[in-house]
Amino acid sequence: MPRPFPKKISQIKPTLTNLAQTSHYLIEFGGLSGPLRQHLKLRGMDSRFITETTGLLCNRAVLPGSSFATADIVGNYMGVAEKMAHTRTFVQMDLEFYVDNKYNSLKFLEHWIEFIASGSSTTYNGDGADPVDKGYYFRMRYPNEYKCDETRIIKFERDYKRYIEYRFFGLFPISLNSTTVSYEGSNILRASASFNYDRYIAGKSYSYDIFKGQDNNKNDIPSYSEGVVTNAFDRPLNLSFGEAMNIDIFGGSTSFSQQALGNYSQFVGSGSNYFGSNASTLSDSQIRRSFIGERLI
Repeated sequence: MPRPFPKKISQIKPTLTNLAQTSHYLIEFGGLSGPLRQHLKLRGMDSRFITETTGLLCNRAVLPGSSFATADIVGNYMGVAEKMAHTRTFVQMDLEFYVDNKYNSLKFLEHWIEFIASGSSTTYNGDGADPVDKGYYFRMRYPNEYKCDETRIIKFERDYKRYIEYRFFGLFPISLNSTTVSYEGSNILRASASFNYDRYIAGKSYSYDIFKGQDNNKNDIPSYSEGVVTNAFDRPLNLSFGEAMNIDIFGGSTSFSQQALGNYSQFVGSGSNYFGSNASTLSDSQIRRSFIGERLI
């Protein structure tokens, strides 16, 4: 590795002046079940408030984090202790909300948690217990009733063109922190809650983004002139040879020897249609040498 060389301010400035800011983000709550939406609607929170207003009232959020649970492996190599990942774990997420003068943001958190433990109150698969009775008890609902899979945090920049998106699966509140009120001075009332989730996806995840091949933070697909191997849907080839393929080789002058295709007989059309007039089909070994990182070398 060569020794480091000094850089001019003009070389460093483009990097240090293009940093993301913490104050531009958006939260969208979606995917709540029908019974949960009905439970919240009876308490004054319609779908528009949940999907639009609640996210605007969230004044503090965190981007998700994750880690691996590992196991120690000893004995594969003499004198060496190895760690192997076996489970991916996710850190719970804390959100803080401004409380509006109708207290709907506080009610949103309070009654979502109430709904999770209200299985004894319903007359369906329950005994219709009255919450004001002394003998009232809590019975948890089924997870598919209180978890949601369409909640997103979108972190963007001031130009609204550059952003990163996180979609949460199985998200639900696990605690509502106590809120302090005081005579010592008037401040904006805030309510905070901790949310748990099963997993998340980093990047776009709408069906349109998947169709366009832009999901999961994928960049734009390079053009054919760069020698990219794609399938019939113009998506990068993932080395699955069970569908029709179009192959373009940079320069267009590569030729191959006449050999049988072997296990990859699913190629559609003759070799001259895909590799040029002087080319034929590829053998098993040639294909293994040619496809590296979805590019031809």
